[in-house]
Amino acid sequence: MNYRETLEWMFAQLPMYQRQGATAYKADLTNTLQLASYLKNPEDSFKSIHVGGTNGKGSTSHMLASILQQAGYKVGLYTSPHLKDFRERIRINGQEISEKYVIDFIEVHKTYFEEKQLSFFEMTVGLAFQYFADSTVDIAIVEVGLGGRLDSTNIITPEVSVITNIGIDHTQFLGNTLKQIAIEKAGIIKKSIPVVIGSTALETKKIFKEKAFLCKSELFMADTYKDVLFETDLKGNYQKENMRTTLQVISVLQKQGWNVSEENIRKGLNSVISTTGLRGRWHVLRERPKVICDTAHNEDGLRSIMKQLLAEQYERLHIVLGMVNDKELYSILPIFPSNANYYFTKPDISRGLDEEILQKEALEFGLKGGCYPTVEIAYKSALQKATSMDLIYVGGSTFVVAEII
Repeated sequence: MNYRETLEWMFAQLPMYQRQGATAYKADLTNTLQLASYLKNPEDSFKSIHVGGTNGKGSTSHMLASILQQAGYKVGLYTSPHLKDFRERIRINGQEISEKYVIDFIEVHKTYFEEKQLSFFEMTVGLAFQYFADSTVDIAIVEVGLGGRLDSTNIITPEVSVITNIGIDHTQFLGNTLKQIAIEKAGIIKKSIPVVIGSTALETKKIFKEKAFLCKSELFMADTYKDVLFETDLKGNYQKENMRTTLQVISVLQKQGWNVSEENIRKGLNSVISTTGLRGRWHVLRERPKVICDTAHNEDGLRSIMKQLLAEQYERLHIVLGMVNDKELYSILPIFPSNANYYFTKPDISRGLDEEILQKEALEFGLKGGCYPTVEIAYKSALQKATSMDLIYVGGSTFVVAEII
């Protein structure tokens, strides 16, 4: 198989949560542990940092990778989902895994994957860990896919565990209260491994303290981090919280003997995009009219984005909006401003919410606009109707952003 055929087989044969939803979710580590054993436990051959949380884990992971690269380390980076190409999920020093490595890995292990009926995510984690081991990385930043306790990445023993924050998301799997979700996220805290918590609420702080105490893990609260922040090329206001988390993690690593200077930190934070390839976070696509896109897709993330968006200067606001069909719209739609022109659309995946349903639900909250069958058509329509002094925001789903970047 060539690369395209390999990806088609992966997507067709192996369930993928980001596209299929609940049917692809496996709340069990048995398959991952068996796969790791089958691959001779590649995760044991490299150092790692484990990054979980509801929002900010992707940005935090990329910040950490950029700083450690500036410090001269060979850094693996595993994140999900991808925007344009599957290979974005697995990088070393900013370079995506090669098509050949993906093809060869699947070809060699295809029979095993089919026999064990592995999920897309289980298989991809195995691919990433094998690639990092074969490439002898100094350290890998490993982002949790979903939850924490039962996530396929949770077989590593990291240098430090990181939980960025807790918000309401994926309630069908993780629970519908902050306490329930925090318990799942706290599942990445391991015995005697330091843990950094990015942001807490009263009901979640207790959960983390109790789990850290049981694991005899030193606990660091990044929201009390007092040192000076740095400039970064990631322009969303919410990145300040992610930076505090990142700096607290670097402080822990320095105490462990990792050689990271203040200049490494400064250069790393100021070049996250160019160093790691991160896209889709308060991403300004053009000016006049100014177009901003962001992958925020849950209540906490969207509140932060809307606050910054409404602080922008513009004559009229246009919002190209699409979502997936398992979102709790009653908690998300009230966050959006009623004085904007909306372009309701459907991302090109099976989980995409029909644009007419989204339009109908949005009208209940005073959000008015037309329906468009594709993201591209919706975006082009917004560009045609906007003047040079207007502002266009594109978001609601990672998949909407992926289609216009």
